[in-house]
Amino acid sequence: MFSHGRGSRIWDVDGNEFIDYTLSQGPLIHGHSHPEILAAVAEALGRGQIWNGVFPQEIELAEKLVEIIPCADLVRIGCTGTEAVQAAIRVARAATGRSKIIKFEGHYHGWLDNVAASINPTLEQAGPKESPNAVPWSGGMGPAALEDVIVLPWIDSGAILRALTKYKNKVAAIIAEPCMCNAGCIEPPPGFLNGLRRDCDVHGTVLIFDEVITGFRLSLGGAQQHYGVTPDLAVFGKAVAGGFPVSVLAGRTQFMQVLADGRAIHAGTLNAHVGGVAAGLASLRLLEADNGAAYRRLYELGGRLRDGIAAIAGELGLVLKVTGPGPVFHAGFLRPPALDPIRVTVQNYRKVVAVYDTEQYAAFVRGMATRGVRLIGRGIWYVSTAHTDADIQQTLDRVRETLEELKLTAGQR
Repeated sequence: MFSHGRGSRIWDVDGNEFIDYTLSQGPLIHGHSHPEILAAVAEALGRGQIWNGVFPQEIELAEKLVEIIPCADLVRIGCTGTEAVQAAIRVARAATGRSKIIKFEGHYHGWLDNVAASINPTLEQAGPKESPNAVPWSGGMGPAALEDVIVLPWIDSGAILRALTKYKNKVAAIIAEPCMCNAGCIEPPPGFLNGLRRDCDVHGTVLIFDEVITGFRLSLGGAQQHYGVTPDLAVFGKAVAGGFPVSVLAGRTQFMQVLADGRAIHAGTLNAHVGGVAAGLASLRLLEADNGAAYRRLYELGGRLRDGIAAIAGELGLVLKVTGPGPVFHAGFLRPPALDPIRVTVQNYRKVVAVYDTEQYAAFVRGMATRGVRLIGRGIWYVSTAHTDADIQQTLDRVRETLEELKLTAGQR
């Protein structure tokens, strides 16, 4: 149970202090309680909370998003990534007149029934790789919830092309995390996203990037700018407002027009609430400042931390693999008989399940917590602009201590 956070640190109710790499699952790209964000929100809330009407700062935020996001001709501002995904799917269906959606194993697009498929199934549940099952994520989902969902393995261009051919003129959209952050932080190999773009163009299918994690973290223009591939629609959340509940649906005019002319509806009483819009403007200003110095810092610190963890594990003879671009990355212990993390290739969810030892990583997380470092149990690390060189060095020292303890414990079994 936590009581407060400031900068890169968070404190629990017992007064214990932690360097925080969970960052509330990613939104706190500027750390906890950034004074400029809080001041902007306080000033805005002094004028009102929500007006059910357009206001100047909303237009300012929309114009800024259009300026910096490659696919953004038009934008809609909402509250959560989950609802923005639903809006994107509705737009794709309205624009194409089709109903089916392709998603990938291990990718997360919110908790609602129609996309909550094959997020973390067992390998037995997942079924054959050539034709994966659409495995419900939760109890309470209706039997028809996933009937329009086609689940495919990630980074398998052949499977994508076969599905588009099999369901010709029925697939409204392909939705994907451009970097699979939710399971293994797997970056796309060169050319994969370009191929996905081409396949969608050929088959008249809308390409949706779920940038709820990657947006404003990999670059100011998101993963689409970072990897140089522009989708038709994109969904943003988490880092857009530095910890306040704001999401964005951005897209090309030809698709977003279905919202503008009323063929599809995106509603929400709290959309573009005053505090969230102010937080978004403040957060983006911080990311743009000094010609993008924040990104240079995120990559520098994140890369040093990522590579340092891998180097320490290698020195100690532990088989720990660390992957990801830097501002967000994944760490995990490999199961035997793996001997060299560099030679083990992890390209999809099934490989994540097969090769990573979650129990050993859970022990690592517990050991780091006792040493004042807070981590997420599934292996993802987030770095913020509030982290310092001293934080990184202290964290690497704690990593060494924890890994030495784990190695000693394993040797005594």
